[in-house]
Amino acid sequence: MENHKVGKNWKKQFFPFWTGQMLSLLGSSLVQFSIVWWLTKETGSATILAVASMFALIPEIAIQPFAGAITDRINRKKVIIIADAMIAFATLILGVFFFLDKIEIWYIYAIMAIRAIGSAFHFPAEQASVSLMVPKDQLARIAGLNQAAKGVINIVAAPMGALVMDLIGVEGSLLIDVVTAIIAITIVSFTFIPRQEKLAEKDGSWIGVVLQDMKEGFQYLIGWKGLMVITAMALVFKIALSPAFSLIPLLVSAHFHGDAAQYSMVEVAAGLGIIAGGALLGMWGGFRKKVYTMLMGGLGVGLGIMGLGMMPENGLYFSLIPTFLMGFMIPMVDGSLMAIMQEKIDNEYQGRVFTMFGSILYLSTPIGLAVAGPVSDAMGVQFWFILAGILVLTSMAGGIMFKSLRNVEDDVVVNPNKKDTGAQSSGLRVE
Repeated sequence: MENHKVGKNWKKQFFPFWTGQMLSLLGSSLVQFSIVWWLTKETGSATILAVASMFALIPEIAIQPFAGAITDRINRKKVIIIADAMIAFATLILGVFFFLDKIEIWYIYAIMAIRAIGSAFHFPAEQASVSLMVPKDQLARIAGLNQAAKGVINIVAAPMGALVMDLIGVEGSLLIDVVTAIIAITIVSFTFIPRQEKLAEKDGSWIGVVLQDMKEGFQYLIGWKGLMVITAMALVFKIALSPAFSLIPLLVSAHFHGDAAQYSMVEVAAGLGIIAGGALLGMWGGFRKKVYTMLMGGLGVGLGIMGLGMMPENGLYFSLIPTFLMGFMIPMVDGSLMAIMQEKIDNEYQGRVFTMFGSILYLSTPIGLAVAGPVSDAMGVQFWFILAGILVLTSMAGGIMFKSLRNVEDDVVVNPNKKDTGAQSSGLRVE
C-alpha cells in the first residue's frame, strides 16, 4: 500500500468538508423520508415502494463501475461538486412539480434515477477523498464518527420531515435539500483536497482507457480473497435487508396502523442506535481485527430486523427495542468494512474498487425488491422482516467459517499495474 502522508493540520481542512457533506446528507434524508411517506400514504403498495427503490438503485448500479474508473483519473473535488449540483437541480425540478400539484408517480421514479446517477459519482469521489485527507490510523475513528453523525441525521430528519410535510408539504423538504446541497458545494469549493497520484497514460481511445481501468479495478478486487467472501455474504445480506428497510414505512402504516409521526419515531429509534454504535466505534475503534467487529455487527442487525418483524400489531412501542439494536450494530458493520478498505486499498484504485464492490452488492438489491414487494403484498409485510433476519444471521454465521475472511486484513493483493513480483509489487502488503 502507498504511503499515507497527511499534514498535521488535516483537521482544519477535513472537518469543514465533513460538515458540509453531513449537512447535504441531512437534506437528502429529508427527501427520502418525505417521498417514501408520500408514496406510502398515496398508494399503500409495497410493490410501488419496491419499484421506487429500484429506480433509485439500478442507474447507480449501471453507472458506478464507469464512475469509479473516471473518478480515479480526474480531480475528485470537481466530481463531488458536479455530482452535488446535478442532484440538487433534479430535486429542484421535482419540487416544482409538487408545488404546481402536477406530480405523477413516474416523475418521482425519473428524478430518483437522476439522483442515483449523481450518487454513483459522488460516493467513490467522497470516500477516496477521505483517504487522502485523513491519517491512516484515524480512519476507523472517522468511520465511527460518520456513523454517529448519520444516526443524528436519522433522528433529526424523521420528525423534521414529518413537520415540514405537515406545514408546507413535500416541496418544502425538497427545497431544504437544494439549499443544503448549495452550502455543501460552497464548502467543498474552498476546501483543499490532495490530488491523487496521476495514473499512467495508456494508449487507445478515452473509452478504451476507462474500460482498461475498470478491468484492473476488477482484477484488484477479485485478487483479495477475503473481500470476495465478504462480497458473497453481503449479497445475501443485501437481498434480505434492503427490501426490509424500504418496507419499514409500510410496516408502520399497515401492520402497526401508525401515522407519519409514529413512523418518524421508529426512524428516531434507529438513529439513536446508530449514534450510540457510531460513538462506541469512534472511541473504541473495534476489535484488533476489524472483521470481527463487522461480524458481530451483522449478527446484531439480523437479530434486530427479525425481532422487528415478530412484533404484534399493538407492539409499535416495543418494536423500538429491536429497531435500536439494529441501528446500534449498523456502524459496526459499515464503519469496520469501510475502514478496512480505506486503509488497505492503494489510493489509485480506491474509486474503482469502491464502485466495483458497491455495484456487485447493489445488483442484489433489485432482486430482493422484486421478490419482497409481491411477497409482502401477498403474505404480509412482517413476513419479509422475519425472513430477512434469518438470512442475515445465516450469512454471518457461515462467513466466519472461512479462513480467508478471518485473515482479510492480512491478505496480499496483486496490483495489476505492477509488472514485477514480490512484496513490493502487491497492492496490499502485510505490515
